[in-house]
Amino acid sequence: MDLKQLKALVTIAEVGSVTKASQLLHLVQPAVTRQIKLLEQELGVPLFERTREGMRPTEAGATFVERARRALNELDRARAEIRPESGPVTGIATIGLLESTLDVLTEPLVERVSRRHPGVRLRLLTAYSGHLQQWLDDGDVDLSLLYNLRSTPSLHVQPLLREQLWAVGLPDSVLAADRPVSLADMIDRPMVMPGAGHGLRVLVDQACARAKISPNISIETNSMSLQKMLVLAGHGWTILPASGIAVDVAAGVFSAAPLTDPEATRDIVVGFQRAGRPSPAVEVVARELVHIVRSVVADGGWPSARIFDDSATPRARDTLR
Repeated sequence: MDLKQLKALVTIAEVGSVTKASQLLHLVQPAVTRQIKLLEQELGVPLFERTREGMRPTEAGATFVERARRALNELDRARAEIRPESGPVTGIATIGLLESTLDVLTEPLVERVSRRHPGVRLRLLTAYSGHLQQWLDDGDVDLSLLYNLRSTPSLHVQPLLREQLWAVGLPDSVLAADRPVSLADMIDRPMVMPGAGHGLRVLVDQACARAKISPNISIETNSMSLQKMLVLAGHGWTILPASGIAVDVAAGVFSAAPLTDPEATRDIVVGFQRAGRPSPAVEVVARELVHIVRSVVADGGWPSARIFDDSATPRARDTLR
């Protein structure tokens, strides 16, 4: 078993094709196929099955791919830690982004990193905050945005901002950014909401409990995109973080208003592992990410958001400034 075999394994799993993997690895297709066969012979189990959609890992293959990816990530980090720091920063930075922040952060982050640090390759992953935290704990991402999380034995977090949750409806609704709406005003309206246990739903349920009201939830979903789609289809209003609807409201796709009585907010933080030193590539991307968050808020692109004062630990400050 060698690194070439592990890279071939992970690449095929990511792209679903030996042909595409061979192109990315700059190898001929038979060489990539042989590397997988050697791995399967050594392990004694098939790692992939061919389907109409392409190469799909078997159950054993999926387990081994996960371990191989972590091993390769750790080797990349080790190289970065011992490599001299002179010259342009190079390397891979795997960053976790909350789905609700994609519209306001993704393009500025990609543009700024590619312009200022062309030797850094970004890998951007998105999921719920709980999944991102697990990926960070497991080492599958180097750095991640999370919300309503404090430092843990395995993670450092730096508070970035606090943002309000907003009521969201069709453009012709009575909602307006300069007229906050109370939860009590929404009690009789059908609501499209995340399912119970979802982080956003927990925030809304807590606000409703404080107001002593029960929302009229007509549809539950685990996708912010589906929430928006169902609102557009006329199935009711929804509640989303300000960052998740800022671009849509500006484009006239939705109307929205900040929630009040009681106000519902969430705190967004940036988290990274306590163990090990972040690679130079991760450090520069971390600084650029924090810079972009602050710039978007200052420019009004992140409605009703308030940047926290820098109260991070010394290590977090050194890394993220």
